Amino acid sequence: MSEAESPPASLAAETPPVASLTEVSLRYGKTLALDTVTLDLPAGQMVGLIGPDGVGKSTLFSLIAGARIIQSGRIAVLAGDMAEAHHRKSVCPRIAYMPQGLGKNLYPTLSVFENIDFFGRLFSQESSERERRIADLLVSTDLAPFRDRPAGKLSGGMKQKLGLCCALIHDPDLLILDEPTTGVDPLSRRQFWELIGRIRAGQPGMSVLVATAYMEEAARFDWLVAMDGGRVLTTGTPQQLLERTASDTLEGAFIALLPEEKRAGHQAIRIPPRETDGEEIAIEAKNLTMRFGDFTAVDRVSFRIARGEIFGFLGSNGCGKTTTMKMLTGLLTASDGEAWLFGQTINPKDLETRRRVGYMTQSFSLYSELSVEQNLTLHARLFSVPVEQIPDRVSEMARRFGLTEIMAALPDSLPLGQRQRLSLAVAMIHQPEMLILDEPTSGVDPIARDGFWQMLIDLARHDRVTIFISTHFMNEAERCDRISLMHAGLVLVSDTPATIMQNRGATTLEEAFIGYLEDTVPEGKSPELSANAAALPPPPPPHDRSVPIKKIGFDLRRLLSYSRREGLELQRDPIRATLALLGSVILMLIMGYGITLDVEGLSFAVLDRDQTSTSRDYALNLAGSHYYFIEHAPITDYADLDRRMRGGEISLALEIPPGFARDLGRGTPVAIGAWIDGAMPQRAETIQGYVRGMHAHWLAEMAARKLGQSRSAGLIKIETRFRYNPEVKSLIAMVPAVIPLLLLMIPAMLTALSVVREKELGSIVNLYVTPVTRLEFLLGKQLPYIGLAMVNFLLMSLLAVTVFGVPMKGSFLVLSVAALLYVTSATAMGLLFSTFVRSQIAAIFGTAVLTILPAVQFSGMTDPVSSLEGMGRMIGTIYPTTYFLIIARGTFSKGLGFADLQASFLPLILAVPLLTGLCVLLLRKQER
Repeated sequence: MSEAESPPASLAAETPPVASLTEVSLRYGKTLALDTVTLDLPAGQMVGLIGPDGVGKSTLFSLIAGARIIQSGRIAVLAGDMAEAHHRKSVCPRIAYMPQGLGKNLYPTLSVFENIDFFGRLFSQESSERERRIADLLVSTDLAPFRDRPAGKLSGGMKQKLGLCCALIHDPDLLILDEPTTGVDPLSRRQFWELIGRIRAGQPGMSVLVATAYMEEAARFDWLVAMDGGRVLTTGTPQQLLERTASDTLEGAFIALLPEEKRAGHQAIRIPPRETDGEEIAIEAKNLTMRFGDFTAVDRVSFRIARGEIFGFLGSNGCGKTTTMKMLTGLLTASDGEAWLFGQTINPKDLETRRRVGYMTQSFSLYSELSVEQNLTLHARLFSVPVEQIPDRVSEMARRFGLTEIMAALPDSLPLGQRQRLSLAVAMIHQPEMLILDEPTSGVDPIARDGFWQMLIDLARHDRVTIFISTHFMNEAERCDRISLMHAGLVLVSDTPATIMQNRGATTLEEAFIGYLEDTVPEGKSPELSANAAALPPPPPPHDRSVPIKKIGFDLRRLLSYSRREGLELQRDPIRATLALLGSVILMLIMGYGITLDVEGLSFAVLDRDQTSTSRDYALNLAGSHYYFIEHAPITDYADLDRRMRGGEISLALEIPPGFARDLGRGTPVAIGAWIDGAMPQRAETIQGYVRGMHAHWLAEMAARKLGQSRSAGLIKIETRFRYNPEVKSLIAMVPAVIPLLLLMIPAMLTALSVVREKELGSIVNLYVTPVTRLEFLLGKQLPYIGLAMVNFLLMSLLAVTVFGVPMKGSFLVLSVAALLYVTSATAMGLLFSTFVRSQIAAIFGTAVLTILPAVQFSGMTDPVSSLEGMGRMIGTIYPTTYFLIIARGTFSKGLGFADLQASFLPLILAVPLLTGLCVLLLRKQER
């Protein structure tokens, strides 16, 4: 940032601080993230927070933005206390917060325009106002040609520009940027800061707070805050920090500011010259290409790396570095091209060649439940280190990489620098001849990073281990023997850092990299924006803001913005869309036929030991009922009976004893054996009832033939008639019962996922830092799924009538109104479950269990609620499914209308505001 673009220091001195923190502390469980921080951040300036990952920068920014609850201390932002909900609501339109991570607050399936438009709607801007502002921002950031491109398909630099557009849609007074250029190529990084400079020139009073891991960026800021271990080390201008520590660079100044115990033993990196006599090629690639569908991640990459050489891969996130490394380790099979390791063609199945390579992944990938020593031992065994050598090898790695004192510790309890040393030790446990390291020092503090690099240099120079490393840091790249600059899957140049700078006539490696990147940008598409600087509109005066302070209450526009966005994402996610539209229909077809209590077509066989006409007549009496029983070949003996029943051939076996006809004729009691498959008790009891009924019928027939009708007839005869379901088919009862079950499970699950997905992706921060109220957010999320649930209701009702043949005897309008109330309750239950979980897997299982079990067990699906006792009776009485089930069965089977069912409507009506109110109370507007 040039001096001309910075506000005068005198102005900053007269202006109250934009944010003031007094003894602020915050813990994540046992981890102390901020330790009694007291700090004033000057207004109208570019303020930078510097320090490695985990020192509290992001936590500090989230507190200032109002995204996180203040645990202790006081924070005043824009002349108000951020602990007060009213001030947070009123000041929200004046703050823009861009969280850490490429596009973390963006929606990947939405286009560039749709993302910015969504944020404009959250700030209650009218359509014409949004369109004007979006047009200006797209032109100013050179994103206009990509207006309709999904955010997920943008490069890292373009994602950050889009995130900036979303943050600036409402003209904030305070812009908070949490590591906005991490993982972005140098050219995009430079253009990003030029854009910020022009914005500040157009809005001189705007304050900008930035966290960065790049010290060369921090040197451009007006004022710096150095942090370590949750504490502020010092504050001041970059020049003041350099003078205070007598350092030449900000990285050196930061090291000098660290506590003595952290600086102890730190030495400057020593890089001995590499011996180049008789070079052996360790790795070679020719035209290596990797395609994922139509996308080319790596495009004809070629290079040669000598044994003992440190070869660096430099490029932005997504440029193909990790993909190239995975192809070289055999984890990915190249689409085209060839690669060799130590003269052998890379073959994923060739384990011997792969044992010569150690691979350290981009993210920490060791076992957190195992100690340091156990991780080392496990990987030694995985790489087939001889058992007798493992203890010595583990001890050697512990000594060499400084792990001796922490061998019993779990990885998650270690600082990031120690975790990286552990990862390196694991990669070296089997003494590989080559190390492939994917961004191993990202987020590590400078001292740990220097120590890590010294280890790598010693491995390369003393042990002749070939090291292939990727990095974002230019000063690390300068330590490599040779580097490749990579962009968009292409290698731009490969040579020594000094030669690359010399060939470009550049004074720094970053300047040379930018020069090569500019050469690859087609004419007319350069992101140089000086010609468009005038397109950025000056901010309106405070009284003319497009987001009035009065709009801090309920706003239908903000509610519908979430509904609209949810609908767009559903349209573009085929899996979720299919589940939402057809999931209930598919499950109804399965469950409608699968959940039935009818016992029909029972297979049975007879073991007839009497072989008389009477015994055959008894068997024919059973076989004559073809609807219920199907007779199989006679049984020969007990072994045959057991074999056929075990195999499932028969469910019932009748054993007629010898002398059956003789004893029956004499009036002697006779016992007939009925062997029933009892694996399913309810089915077995039904079979028992059928057999007894058929047995009684046969006895009555025999009595009529022997004694005459007049003697056998009773004075009173009971004639049974079944109303509403004359054939007593369970399908008539079960199909209307399946509809409530599915209208509860699927919509509740989808609604819960819609909220939890935002928590996982990080876009939930948009709820925290925008004027959206909890009720607007919840109802906005809920509406699309209510609509989809009603579509499913109509489809399932159609299936019930046409496919299952269940007649609709009552009022369909009554059923539809009840369904609307019911699905509103069901989706509200999904929202309620989402307030307790943070992962989509937990949301799926939790919602499924907590909806299916009560609906099936306690809502009258199989047993009336009145027959339940204790807790089951209580759950059935308050559960919405109970009442919608009564309405569904009443309208389908009994022909009931609203007057008959009004008692069941009242609980459904009460459930909607009750569940919604609980969701509003439990949903947090701030992260804890």
